[in-house]
Amino acid sequence: MPGLRNKLKAASLKSISEPGKHADGGGLYLQVTKHPVAGHVRKSWIVRYRAANGKMREMGIGSFEDVSLANAREKAERIRYEVREGNDAVEVRAEAKQEAIRSRAAAMTFAQCAEAYLNAHQSSWKNEKHRAQWSSSLQAYAYPVFGDVAIQDINIGMVMKVLDPIWETKTETASRVRGRIENIIDWATVREYRTGENPARWRGYLEKALPARNKTKKVKHFAALPIDEFPKFMKHLRAQTGVGPLAFQFAILTATRTGEAIEARWDEIDLEDQSWTIPAARMKAGRIHRVPLSAAALLVLKKVRGLDPVVVFPGQRYGKSISNMAFLMTLRRMGRTDVTPHGFRSTFRDWAAERTDFQNEVAEAALAHVISNQAEAAYRRGDLFEKRRALMEAWAKFGG
Repeated sequence: MPGLRNKLKAASLKSISEPGKHADGGGLYLQVTKHPVAGHVRKSWIVRYRAANGKMREMGIGSFEDVSLANAREKAERIRYEVREGNDAVEVRAEAKQEAIRSRAAAMTFAQCAEAYLNAHQSSWKNEKHRAQWSSSLQAYAYPVFGDVAIQDINIGMVMKVLDPIWETKTETASRVRGRIENIIDWATVREYRTGENPARWRGYLEKALPARNKTKKVKHFAALPIDEFPKFMKHLRAQTGVGPLAFQFAILTATRTGEAIEARWDEIDLEDQSWTIPAARMKAGRIHRVPLSAAALLVLKKVRGLDPVVVFPGQRYGKSISNMAFLMTLRRMGRTDVTPHGFRSTFRDWAAERTDFQNEVAEAALAHVISNQAEAAYRRGDLFEKRRALMEAWAKFGG
C-alpha cells in the first residue's frame, strides 16, 4: 500500500477514507476505521515498533483531528528514540500513568474519599437520615483506624482491624460498614485515586478471614406483642394523650414502619378514596405503597386534621414531624418496655396467619414485603388493594 507521503501528492489527508492502516514510514500509520452500521469514518495515528523482547507493539498517539501529520511524525521519532535507548514506549506510558495515580492517591485520604463519595451520591439517598447513617457509622468505626490514611495504602489488615471487634457482637452493623468501605474504595479506584484489589471485598477476600453472617449470633428479632394481648394494649394506647400516641395508633392500624407513619403528609392522604399513598423514597423497598385506611385509622386522622397543614403528625416545630423516638417514649409511659414499635408488624402478621382466612400474599402485600420468588413476582402484578382493605378493617376491629 503506498505511503502517506505519496498519497499527499495526489490528495489531502482528509480525503483518505479507505479502511486500513496507511503507512507513512518509520512505523507511523494513519489508521482508518469505518462503522459497520452508521458508516462514519474515524482516523487516528498509531506507531508500530519492535520492543527489546522481539515483540511487535502498537501505540496510539492521538486522533487525526487532534494531531497533525508533522506532530505525529515528531511523536513517532521520540518513540523510535526510546526504543533505541532500550525502553518500551508502551511500558513507559503505563508507568507514567501509574505514577500520576500514585501522586493523586497520596493526597487523598479515606475520609476525604468518603466525603466525596457521599456528595457524589447525594441524589441517590432516600433521605438525609440515610446519608447520616453512612456518615456516622464510618466516623464511629472506620475513621479511627484509617480515616487519615491515604486511600492507596489501605489494606486488608486495616479493614480487619475495623471489623474484628464488632463482627460477632454487632454483625448487621459490621456488615453494613464493610459494604460502605468497599463502595468507597471502589469509587476511589474508578477515580484513579488508588490501584489494586479492594481489601474490603467479601468474595475472595474477607470471606476467608471472617465467619459468614449466618454463622454468627442469631439475629435478635423485634419484640412483638402476643396476639391475645392486642385488644387490651390498643385500649391502653387510646387512653394516652398527645400526637405521639395517635401516630403510634395510626402506624399499628396501617401495619407500617415507624418512619413511614410519623413522616406522613396530608398530600399523601386521599380521604375520599380512604387511602394513603407512601412515596417510594420513604419505603424500605423503594417502591410506592398504597395503604387502605380503615374506619379506625380515619378516626385518628380526624383527631389530628387541624394541627398542621403539611405534616399529619406534627412535632413542636411548624411543618416538622414528631421525633422517631415518640413511639418508644409512648411505650415507656405505658410501662411496656417488653415490646418494640416495629414488633407490632409481627403481631399483625401472626394474627393474619393464625386468626383469619386471608391469603398469605394479601398479608405480605399489606406489609409491603418484596416477593423473593422472581417467577411469582412476575405474575403477581396487582397490589390486592381491595382484599387488603378488608384485611385492615378486620385488623382494626380485632383491636377493639
